[in-house]
This record gives sequence, C-alpha cells and structure tokens, in this order.
Amino acid sequence: MSILVTGANGFVGQLLIRDLLKRQYDVVGALRSQGDIHADVKMFAIGDINATTDWSVALDAIDVVVHLAARVHVMNDSASDPLAEFRRVNVDGTLNLARHAVKAGVRRFIFVSSIKVNGELTQVDKPFAASDIPCPQDAYGISKYEAEQGLLKLAKETGLEVVIIRPPLIYGGGVKANFASMMKAVKRGFPLPLGAINNKRSFVYVGNLISLILKCIDHPSAANQVFLVSDGHDLSTTELLKVCAQSLDVSPRLLPVPQRLLEVAAKILGKENLAQRLCGNLQVDITKTRQLLDWEPQFTVEDGLKDVAVALQS
Repeated sequence: MSILVTGANGFVGQLLIRDLLKRQYDVVGALRSQGDIHADVKMFAIGDINATTDWSVALDAIDVVVHLAARVHVMNDSASDPLAEFRRVNVDGTLNLARHAVKAGVRRFIFVSSIKVNGELTQVDKPFAASDIPCPQDAYGISKYEAEQGLLKLAKETGLEVVIIRPPLIYGGGVKANFASMMKAVKRGFPLPLGAINNKRSFVYVGNLISLILKCIDHPSAANQVFLVSDGHDLSTTELLKVCAQSLDVSPRLLPVPQRLLEVAAKILGKENLAQRLCGNLQVDITKTRQLLDWEPQFTVEDGLKDVAVALQS
C-alpha cells in the first residue's frame, strides 16, 4: 500500500513516516520546499498549499493520503485577514488536494483536523464528543470545520473514503512553542503561580495520535467518520506540571495562587487567552474512537512527558 503524507517534515509528519516505514508501507512525502527526510521516502516539494497547487505527480499510484500540512493556529496572528489566510490553506488547499486525490484513484483521505472545531472550552466532566454540534470560535477552528464539511460532501459525491481526526494539544519529544516553554521553565526551577489550578484538560501524545492514524489507514469502520483522540487521562494544569517535574527528575516549584486571582490578573494585563489555556477546561470523549475502531492509547501521559524530557536533555 502506498501512502502520501503531507507536512512530511513537521513534528507529526516525520514521526508518522518513521512508523509507516517500520510497517513496510510505501511512503511518499510532500513538503513546501525540498529537503532530506529519509532515504527510503520519495519527497515532492509542492510549494504553497492553496486552490491551485498541482498534486498530480505526488499522487501517482497512491492509495491513502494523510493530510497533516496546514496553516496552524498562532497567537497574535499578524495577518490583516486571518480567516482568509486560514481558508486559503486549510480549506481551499485541502479540498484541492482531495479533488486531485479522487482523480488519481486514491481510496482513503485521512484529515488531521483540530478539537477547536468542537469549541474552545468544556465544563468539567462534560467533555466534547464526536457527535456534538461543532462550535468553532476562532479563524483556525472555522477553517478546519469548513474543510471537514467540504471533504464529507466530496465523499458523498465521489465515494472517496474520508476519515477526520480531531486532536487536542499534541506533545512529544521535539515539541515546540508553549509546551516546550513550560517544560523548560519546570526544568530550570522557575517558581510558577500555578499550584492551585483545578481544571481538567485532555492532551494527546504524538505516539498515540500516530497509532490512531495507523489504525485508520485500513480499518473498514473508519470510513466517513469523525474521531476525537487523547491520551485517555485528563489532567489539571497543576497535575500536568507535577508530572512534568517528575519526568525531568526535579522538584516542582508551584505557588498556590488562587485560580480566580490569576484570571483577574490576566484580564487586567490583557492575557485572557493565556489564562484560558492555563485555567480553562477542555476535555474530549474518545469512547467512539475506542469502540468503533477497537483502539486504545498505546502510551501513558508519563510515557509522553518522559519523551519530552529526554529530548530537552539531549
């Protein structure tokens, strides 16, 4: 079986390709500009992803597409019209790829979307489910939702099998951005005013996300379904930081500042989004994923954070 992975040089893409090769799949990678990923993978530099990208050569003899490439969510987006920019890549670019895939005879199209399609926050112990009515609230979430809808419509019209996966925050060895910054702060022993946060959040270790993608490649029940994914164990921010410290073999320095005080201070400083990520709840229900696909997370949160810790120390 031949599989095209877009975003081949990304955090998830590189690890996915490694595991696909271990399972003896024929792998083709697509990335914006030419680069070396793996000697056993044919790579195509496809340039910018938009409505006019030519995928015909990269899709030759491909059975399954795993579409990871996207314009990702960023804080303080500087684009004059962020929604238009997200739509150009995440909607127009995705649907253009899917139409090319149909013409090339591709059987299945796996789209890694985002839990932001469901929304931004949940109430404690009332997690998002795959069957919930979508409620995206930012430009990134809206673009992912519109791409999902376009793909499912194309599936009905053409017979292309579409699989949609909505992960929450993805972490693992080599992760960048806020998660890496948090781990570094814990490692350096910085005192953090996050010792009294009682929220619940779902995360997904990259190894667990990849194991689900692998399951969706050929599982007959995955066709034209939406799946949520997580590690299956939710943590408060305080609990997460304690497990981070344990994985780094350091003592956490967490100050028990009341959560409400943190939220008020963040509002005064114009940091409501930061407070939402640190104090808000975002849980996902993976019951459908478990039951329909007979899938279970392969790694624990402790496994995943240990992987991050090892990467930080190397």
